Amino acid sequence: MNIANDWFKTKKLSADTTLIFEPHAHVLVRANMFLVEGSERDMIFDTGMGVIPLKPFLDTLRRDPSKEIICVASHTHIDHIGAVHEFDARLVHPIEAEEMAKPTDQLTLFRNEMPDNILQLLLDAGYPPIGETLLEAPPYAGYDPATYRLQGAAPTGLLNPGNTVDLGNHLYRVLHLPGHSPGSIGLFETSTGVLFAGDAIYDGPLIFEGPGTSIPDYRKMFELLKSLPIVTIHGGHDSSFDRTRMLEIIRHYEAIWDRGN
Repeated sequence: MNIANDWFKTKKLSADTTLIFEPHAHVLVRANMFLVEGSERDMIFDTGMGVIPLKPFLDTLRRDPSKEIICVASHTHIDHIGAVHEFDARLVHPIEAEEMAKPTDQLTLFRNEMPDNILQLLLDAGYPPIGETLLEAPPYAGYDPATYRLQGAAPTGLLNPGNTVDLGNHLYRVLHLPGHSPGSIGLFETSTGVLFAGDAIYDGPLIFEGPGTSIPDYRKMFELLKSLPIVTIHGGHDSSFDRTRMLEIIRHYEAIWDRGN
């Protein structure tokens, strides 16, 4: 495989918000990370795979790298908590606190360590086949994927529905958004209508079958999203989208589930 010249790529979404992603990870685990720089503290929402250190790269993006930074995990799948151990302040929903501390799900980069039924589920959902590993290029010459193992780290705080994450000039309300996983959360800023949704909803093939998923929870969660004055959704994968597209995605999956009943 060709060597990845730049492991991380970024896109400025607003004056305070930067999208970060790993373009050389397989699309299944090419998760979005969001850096929000606040007046009092910064936040990183999800931390990718942890193939190479994230925080030193983040500090090159931050206006003030000495400022406190809070790490929030939308949920505890491998592509969202890979670098949580690099941060002093780590927040997650209580249901997934133990999993973040001591991960038990996919822990390595190798396809042959994923169950066959899960691989088939991903193909059925619309994801392309996975090669030998979850990487499409190594981060540097001589990189050995066998040295990777998802570390995890114990949370330093828990986020329940209604709690807030306060960055000073940005105040986010915690939403419990189960469906994709039992402890999935989102952060909603009422003043702007911005929702960081993790894998609760994104503009790509949603995974609603398999360990930890729940269609009844998805349906209830979608009702919550429809009730909120959401303007912009930053999902855990793929591009950000607006409320109109959010409602289209919801209708699409509700129709699929209705046909299955």
